[in-house]
Amino acid sequence: MAKRDFYEVLGVQKGADDAALKSAYRKLAMQFHPDRNPGSSEAEGKFKEINEAYDTLKDGQKRAAYDRFGHAAFENGGGRGGANGFGPEFTSSMSDIFDDIFGDFMGGRRGGGGGAAKLRGSDLRYNLEISLEESFEGRTVEIDVPTLVGCTTCDGSGAKPGTGTHTCRQCNGHGKVRAAQGFFTIERTCPVCQGRGQMMDQPCTDCGGQGRRQENRKLSVDIPRGIEDGTRIRLANEGEAGLRGGPPGDLYIFISIRPHDLFQRDGADLYARVPIAMTTAALGGEFEVPTLDNARAKVKVAAGTQPGQRVRLKGKGMPVLRSKDVGDLYVQLDIETPQALSRRQRELLEEFARLETEETSPTSGGFFTKLKKMFEA
Repeated sequence: MAKRDFYEVLGVQKGADDAALKSAYRKLAMQFHPDRNPGSSEAEGKFKEINEAYDTLKDGQKRAAYDRFGHAAFENGGGRGGANGFGPEFTSSMSDIFDDIFGDFMGGRRGGGGGAAKLRGSDLRYNLEISLEESFEGRTVEIDVPTLVGCTTCDGSGAKPGTGTHTCRQCNGHGKVRAAQGFFTIERTCPVCQGRGQMMDQPCTDCGGQGRRQENRKLSVDIPRGIEDGTRIRLANEGEAGLRGGPPGDLYIFISIRPHDLFQRDGADLYARVPIAMTTAALGGEFEVPTLDNARAKVKVAAGTQPGQRVRLKGKGMPVLRSKDVGDLYVQLDIETPQALSRRQRELLEEFARLETEETSPTSGGFFTKLKKMFEA
C-alpha cells in the first residue's frame, strides 16, 4: 500500500514553517495516541504515520531530501530506527511536545529540587442574611466562621518544637517523583512527603503535623449603607491558613436581604402597594406610610384617582451604595370596592348610579357607548 504524502498526513501546506508543523503534529499526536485509543489498531497505525511524517519534516536535511525525491529518499531503511519503527528522533520530539503541553501544569520538568513552596490557603464563603432596614442603615455584625488557622505551637511548620527534619528518601528532597508511562514521563507530587521534600522527625502534637488546626473565629463585618441583595464582601486573609506556613486565603461574605412586609426594592427605589377606599379615590384625601428611616411620609390622593396610579415620594427610597444619592418611594394605590353594604349605603350608591354620566366615569362610559354603536350597526 502506497504511503500518503507526509504534508497531507499532517494536514499542512508544503511550505509550512516549523511552528505550523509542530502545532499540527501536537494536535494529531494527542488525538491518536494509543493511551487515548486503547485497543484501536487504526489509531495506532495513524499515530505511527503521524510520527514518521513529523520526524522527517522537522529535520531540515530530511525535509529537503523528501521535497526532492519523495518517499524514495528513505527507502532501504533510511530515516527510521528502533523497535516498532520509533527511533530516538521520535522520543525527542515527543519529549518536546510533552513539555509544551504539560510543562506548566506539572510545574515544569526541568530544574526543581529544594522541596515544594508554601501553599496559599483556600478561600471561604459565608452566607449572611440581613433585613431591609439593616441594608438601609448599614451596620457592623459579628459572625462566627469555622476555619483552619495556623498552629501557634509549631508556627505552621507541622514539626514538634525542638525537633528537626530530614530529606525525604522517596524524592531525595525534590518534592516530586517521576514515573514512566509508555512514551511519557509523568511528574507528580511525592506521596510520602506531600511535596515538602523534607520529613519531620516528630510531628506537632497539637496539629498532628498539619501545621494548622480547626477553630471557630469571630469576625466583625461592616455592612455599608445601601448594600444590595447578592453583593459580595471580601475580607482579605481571613480564609483558611495556608499549608506549610503559607499565606491564608480570603473570606467572601455573600449578602442576602430578607423580604419586607411592605416594601419591594428595585435598585435604589422602593415600591409599596396601599389599598384605599373608593370614596377616598373619588373625593381625594391623604394618609401616611412608614419609611425606613423610622419616620412617616404623607401621601396625597388626588380626587378621581384611578386604580394602579402611583404617587412618588422623592428621596424616600434606599441610599445608593458608596454615594450620597437616595432613591425614591413609589406608592401604588389599589382602590377597594365596598363590600357588605348597609341598606342606607346601598340606597346612596343606587342614587349615585342614576345620576352618573359619562363625565363622572369617562372611561367606562365611553367604552360602553362604543359597544352600543357596534350592536346597532
